[in-house]
Amino acid sequence: MTDLSDLLTPEATVSALPVANKKTLFQQLGAVAARAYDLDAKLVAERLAAREKLGSTGFGGGIAIPHAKIDGLRQVVAIVARLPQPIEFAAVDELPVDLVFALLSPVDAGGEHLKALARVSRRLRDRNFAAKLRGAGSPDALYVLLTGVEARDAA
Repeated sequence: MTDLSDLLTPEATVSALPVANKKTLFQQLGAVAARAYDLDAKLVAERLAAREKLGSTGFGGGIAIPHAKIDGLRQVVAIVARLPQPIEFAAVDELPVDLVFALLSPVDAGGEHLKALARVSRRLRDRNFAAKLRGAGSPDALYVLLTGVEARDAA
């Protein structure tokens, strides 16, 4: 499956998230998770930060895939954010990050979590696709690119 519609909702797609550093990014991702998935914003931010301390989730090309396991979550979900200003992320290629695809998984989702990470990283490794994401002018455009689904037609 090349689309990511099983992981993402329109409410969890942000096209211009202004943040200055990882801490603020994780707090903002927590706030989005709270709105989109009814999760505890502080818990999400704490879990993302704790995972990041184990090693950077910046995998290069200006892209990061922070991820965490969250108590009470029933399935793997995602939050996508395009940052108007890249931030330092200690990525493998030392480039700052401007595309973030956060994955949140149930605590017991070992294999499911790894499969989702692999799918997302394969999709985002495509430089042409990443360029399209960077050019998306709205959350709806980002969502359509990632899922192939018209985002808010029914809303």
